[in-house]
Amino acid sequence: MSTFHAIVWIDRSEAHVIQFDRASVEAQVIASRSTHKPKNRGGHVGNHGGRHGRGDSASGHHSAEDGRAGTDDDFYHEVAQVLVGVHEVLVTGPAQAKDEFRAHCLRHDKAIDQAIVGVIASDHPSDGQLVALAKKWFLKHDRMQGDPALREALKH
Repeated sequence: MSTFHAIVWIDRSEAHVIQFDRASVEAQVIASRSTHKPKNRGGHVGNHGGRHGRGDSASGHHSAEDGRAGTDDDFYHEVAQVLVGVHEVLVTGPAQAKDEFRAHCLRHDKAIDQAIVGVIASDHPSDGQLVALAKKWFLKHDRMQGDPALREALKH
């Protein structure tokens, strides 16, 4: 389905992609295929050498080798492919995955990066709540862009 608007709710384990227009809404869930699972129950794994919160690198960032999952480029690319043909995308989610997805698109999926018009934080809304959030957000966005035809289409 190719529509004008889409909202993506994303965390590191799954993405809810909802494309919509005046007449239809199509929702799809994409699960990460990452096999990284924490090995202990008391937090994440990895050797910090007594330096809690610091990874092996000088920058203090964790790497996939020290037990923390890095970005999942295959997952983010799969989400981006679902968005091909969408003109405006709002990305939302509870943590860093939404920003990692945006960074992935900037590096690897330029057309999707250009379609992303906003990245906002949200908890875990239902698909219906996501559509309502997106319509409200795009209505405000489109008013700022000055396109009355789009405003009218989103009212329905």
